[in-house]
Amino acid sequence: MSDSDSSQGSDYKWFRQISKEMVEDLYKRRQPLPSMDAVYFIQPLKENIVRLVSDMSGRCPLYKKAHVFFSSPVARDLVANIKSDTSVLARIAALREMNLEYFTVDNQVYITDDEHALEVLYGEHMEGSRKFDDCLNTMASRVATVFASMREFPNVRYRAAKSLDPSTLTTLHDLIPTKFAAALWNYLEKYKSTIPHFPKSETCELLIVDRSVDQVAPVIHGWTYGAMCHDLLNMEGNKYVYEVPTQGKLEKKEVLLEDHDPIWVELRDLHFADASERLHVKMQNFISKNKAAQIRHSSRDGSDLSTRDLQKMVQALPQYSEQIDKLTLHVDIAQKLNEKIREFGLQEVGHLEEDLVFGHAGTKEVIQFLRVKQEATREVKLRLLMIYAAIYPEKFEGEKGTKLMQLARLSPDDMKAVTNMRLLGLPESKKTSGGGFSLKFDINKKHAFRKEKTNEQETWQLSKFYPMVEELIRQLSKGELSKDDFPCMNDPSPTYHGTQSASVRTTQGQPAHSMRSRRAATWAKPRQSDDGYSSDSILRHGSSDFKRMGQRIFVFIIGGATRSELRAIRKLTNELNREVVLGSSSLDDPPEFITKMKLLSSQELSLDDLQI
Repeated sequence: MSDSDSSQGSDYKWFRQISKEMVEDLYKRRQPLPSMDAVYFIQPLKENIVRLVSDMSGRCPLYKKAHVFFSSPVARDLVANIKSDTSVLARIAALREMNLEYFTVDNQVYITDDEHALEVLYGEHMEGSRKFDDCLNTMASRVATVFASMREFPNVRYRAAKSLDPSTLTTLHDLIPTKFAAALWNYLEKYKSTIPHFPKSETCELLIVDRSVDQVAPVIHGWTYGAMCHDLLNMEGNKYVYEVPTQGKLEKKEVLLEDHDPIWVELRDLHFADASERLHVKMQNFISKNKAAQIRHSSRDGSDLSTRDLQKMVQALPQYSEQIDKLTLHVDIAQKLNEKIREFGLQEVGHLEEDLVFGHAGTKEVIQFLRVKQEATREVKLRLLMIYAAIYPEKFEGEKGTKLMQLARLSPDDMKAVTNMRLLGLPESKKTSGGGFSLKFDINKKHAFRKEKTNEQETWQLSKFYPMVEELIRQLSKGELSKDDFPCMNDPSPTYHGTQSASVRTTQGQPAHSMRSRRAATWAKPRQSDDGYSSDSILRHGSSDFKRMGQRIFVFIIGGATRSELRAIRKLTNELNREVVLGSSSLDDPPEFITKMKLLSSQELSLDDLQI
C-alpha cells in the first residue's frame, strides 16, 4: 500500500521522520519545553482541539511552535476555534489533514482497530443502539481515510441483504454491509470536493462483506506455517517468545515475525509440511556453503580445531551468527508446531473439519468423534462444533444442542460461542429460496458447504480449504460477481464503464490500469534463498513487471479477518496481476474470535472478562 503520487508526499515523509522522536500522550501532564517545537498527531475532535489550544495559548505556552496533523478531515468550526485565539494562531507552524486512521498489518493488509465491532454490530442486544450506529460510522470514516491517503476512488460493491424467503423480515444484522457501504460512500463523496487531487471517477474496485459470508474460516485449523504459528504458539500479535541455552541456562528471547524476516516471508503462506522441507534444505545448504558452519559441524567428532580453522571461523562469524540465528529460530518453531500437532491429534481433527466443509462427513462422524475422542481438548471440540453449527444450524435447535453440549462435555459458557453463530446470519448454503446466492454444491454429498477445486493439484493433505473471500475476489475480477447479490453503491462513470465493466476488460487483452501511475510493489520483488538467509518468496515466480498491474481490488470484511484470508489476497495478487488489498475491523486468530462470539449474547461484558 503506497501513495505513489500524492501531493502531500513530502508531508508524509517529514511526518514519518519526526514521529521517531519522543512520543507523549495528549491527555497526560507533560513537561513544558518552550524552546522546542512539538508535533501534534490528533483526531479532529473537539476535546483534542481544546487540549491543543490550552497547550499553546497565553504567555507561557508549552512549546515554541505546534505542527498539527489531523488523522482525518477536520470540521470548519474546529479550525475556527484554533483561529479565534490569536496567540495560538501565531504559534501554529503547520496545519494538515493526513488521512491516516488505520493500522497497516503488512503491505497489503490494514485494520481499522475496531476490536469490538463484532460484539457491537452482531450482539443480541445491540440492534438499534447508539453504539451500533457509532461503530458503523467510525469504521466507515477510517476506511475512507485509506482511499484518501492512497488517492483512490472505488467502485463500491457490497453484500446485499438476503432473507431465507420473501415472508421473512430482513434483520438489521443482515443490513450491516448495506449501511456500512452507504456511510462510506458519503465520506468518499465529500472527499471529491474537499481533498485536492482526489479522483473524480473510479480508479479501483471495493468489495464489502461481513463475517457472515464465511463463518468457518475464523475457527477451522489452518495448515500453513504462518496460520499455525498464530494459532498454536500463544503469540502476542507478531511477537514470538522462545528460550535459548546460554552458559548452561535458558534465556528467554523475543522476536517479531514480520516482513523484515525473509525466511518468515517465504514460509508463512506455505503448507506446514512444505515449510518443514524447505527449512531442512536451507539448513543443509547453509552448512555446505558457510565456512564457520562447516568447521563447527566437522569438529563434532571430537578432534581439536587448528589455528587456521579458528581463523576462518572468526572471519565468517558475523554473517554466520545472523544467519544461523534466523534458521535456528524457525527450526525451533517447526519443532514446537510438530509437538502441538501430535499432542492435540490435529491431523485427525483437520481431516474431519475439511470433510465437514466439503460434504464428506456429517452428523454421524461428528458424534462418533466426540464419543471416541473424549481426551480431545476443550478448544478442539468447541471449534469442531462451531464449524458444525455454521453448516448445520438446525442441529442446535431445542434439545439437540443441549445433547451435543453434554456429549462434548462443554460448559454453558463455551456453548455460547456455538449457539451465537446464529447471530452472524444464515450460512450462505441455506439461502437458496429467496434468490440469494448459494454455495451448496454436489447434491449427492451429505452437505457440501464449499465446492472442491478441481483445477488445483493437491501436493499435501489438509490443503483443500479456502476462504470464501478468495472465490468472491476471483469472480469480481472476472466480472462474474452477481449484481443482485453484490449491488453497486455508485453508478460508475462512462470513463470507468465504457461498453462493458472494467472487471471484464481486465481479462481480455491489456489489463486495466489505475488512473494514476503505479510504482513497483516492494513486496513483489524476488529474493534469492539458497543460503538460508535471503528469501525465495512465492511471489518470485510471478511477473516482475508490477508497473503493469491492473486496477487495485480492495476488500473490506466487517467483523474481523483471518490468516487464511490474508494468504488468499497475497495469492490472488500474483494470480490476477492486480494488487489486492484487504481491510477489516480487526485481525482475529481462532482464540480471539471464540472469545468475541461468547460476548454476542452478553449485555455488559468486555473482552477482558473472558478467557479461552
